Amino acid sequence: MIGTDTISRVIGQDVYDESGEKIGSAAEVYLDDETGQPEWVTVRTGLFGTKESFVPIRNADLTDDGLRVPVSKDQVKDAPKIDTEGHLSPQEEEELYRYYGMGGGTDTAQTMTTTETTTGMAGTGTTTGMADTGTTDTDTRGTVGHDTSGPTTDDAMTRSEERLNVGTRSQEAGRARLRKYVVTENVTETVPVSREEVRVEREPITDANVGNAMDGPAISEEEHEVVLHEETPVVEKEAVPVERVRLDKETVTEQVQVNEGLRKEEIEVDGVDETRDRRI
Repeated sequence: MIGTDTISRVIGQDVYDESGEKIGSAAEVYLDDETGQPEWVTVRTGLFGTKESFVPIRNADLTDDGLRVPVSKDQVKDAPKIDTEGHLSPQEEEELYRYYGMGGGTDTAQTMTTTETTTGMAGTGTTTGMADTGTTDTDTRGTVGHDTSGPTTDDAMTRSEERLNVGTRSQEAGRARLRKYVVTENVTETVPVSREEVRVEREPITDANVGNAMDGPAISEEEHEVVLHEETPVVEKEAVPVERVRLDKETVTEQVQVNEGLRKEEIEVDGVDETRDRRI
């Protein structure tokens, strides 16, 4: 469904009928002054786009390809010839409702007749036509003046602006993990070792040892052996626990500046002082 927020996207789009056949291109969108909603779109047809026809936009769909309207190309081709400059009169709109077989056209025309409102163009720079129908600055709703860009509401215009709401959200920034691996390093230790060495001792023959000296033959060959010992380093390794390692988290807070452009509406007042315009 086409709303007032998508009017700017409609203008200039290719227009296709209900079967997908291209009709032409959208030129202007007309709003219903009573509801403020888009009611008609003018479609440029012909070889050079010089012919414009009114097509209902109430139940149209805006897609990536263009605007699809719920009527056929032949219907648009033979639509009533109505001047696209200015506004639709209640009689012209009733004729279009009747031609396209749109229900509620008679009631709408009656409403327009009693309230003296018509359908105006949106986004084309024209006025709503209140002066053309002979109405005063105070319409039947009792408001002062009238809106030239949509349905008349009250005697005030709302000015809006964007406000910046800044918050935070949590998201994953990375992952930390513990990984254990084996490395080999050389360790040097000094170990004291002892060994036995042979020392030759000579003692003279005395009365104390003469007995041992004379034991055995006087002259003979003899061999005496002594076993020597020594210590050698012995290396033995064992695995022992030395520490426990774990991952822990802590929260740190820092200040981050956010820069964003905000839109706001401004209101110009024309006609209050003819020598200058005043901006609010």
